[in-house]
Amino acid sequence: MPTIVKIMPTPKRPPRPHHRKSSSPARPPRVTIVIYDGVNAFELGLAVEVFGLTEMGVDWYDVVVCSERPNQPLVSNNGITIAAKAGLKALTLADTIVVPGCLDTEVTPSRSLLNALCRAHRRGARIASICSGAFILAAAGLLDGRRATAHWAQAERLASRYPAIDVDPNVLYVDDGDIMSSAGRAAGLDLCLHIVRGDYGADVANRVAQRLVVPPHREGGQSQFIPQPVYETDDNALAPVFTWAQRNLDRELTIARLASRAKMSRRTFIRRFEQATGLAPGEWVVQARVLRARQLLEATKMAIEDVASATGFGSAEALRHHFRTRLGTSPVRYRAIFQTTSHSVTRVEDR
Repeated sequence: MPTIVKIMPTPKRPPRPHHRKSSSPARPPRVTIVIYDGVNAFELGLAVEVFGLTEMGVDWYDVVVCSERPNQPLVSNNGITIAAKAGLKALTLADTIVVPGCLDTEVTPSRSLLNALCRAHRRGARIASICSGAFILAAAGLLDGRRATAHWAQAERLASRYPAIDVDPNVLYVDDGDIMSSAGRAAGLDLCLHIVRGDYGADVANRVAQRLVVPPHREGGQSQFIPQPVYETDDNALAPVFTWAQRNLDRELTIARLASRAKMSRRTFIRRFEQATGLAPGEWVVQARVLRARQLLEATKMAIEDVASATGFGSAEALRHHFRTRLGTSPVRYRAIFQTTSHSVTRVEDR
């Protein structure tokens, strides 16, 4: 009788992380996630999912969820009741601490939580915030003098409340060494994968991304996700000019031409326009063209050259330039992310 031997592939184990040694060489690096009343359940879940992938092998992260009130129910942002077995003492053993976002950024975090985070940081722990979790790090003073980010809708509030922080509203995440921060919610996944990439290398991070069915690295920044309305006005003399310009973005929209349609002198037109919109006419036109290009890329199959022509940029190169400088991505990548399933070419308005 022939002998049958089943040969099974040996699961690959990730290498030990190289950003720092864990506090004990006998255990995997520990990631401690902080929860509290109002914690964002989605951000908590994505951190647990990335760092808790047990199928990555025995050398993967050891995940601990802690709170100020261990074993007591907490209510997340969407009403889910959760509880952590560990208290804040768990931060004393953490190699990396993740702080998910909070429901209400006006609520001042408890002094015990802020002190525990500061002590852990002084000890050498790496701390990362997701979305509005940056407000907790800011309240602890951990972001003072540093570059950081948060959701684009909260970035101005963060910068205003904590002027010592260099807030960058355009990026998906900021890695400032031992302190990291990410933009809105899903950008927390980008940051978690970035941490894995730094700890274990690109190959392992790619495997994690494949497991989660997400891209291992996203191009661009938050600006591509920010709604960019074209400002309108109640000025009776300017309103028709706004409407006409938006319908004729493929034409040469010089200040002289727009002022002529408004029946104003160039100087008066510029002054009235800036009073009404807060923008120079040229900047308004570029914003209107970028917005229209975004709409065409999302809803049609028009070639990039045709989109550039229809929006007045003249060439695909010029369109790419404005997408790169304003949105941090390219028209092709933007379309790949945002294109809808239906492709109906929008009718050109009557001129």
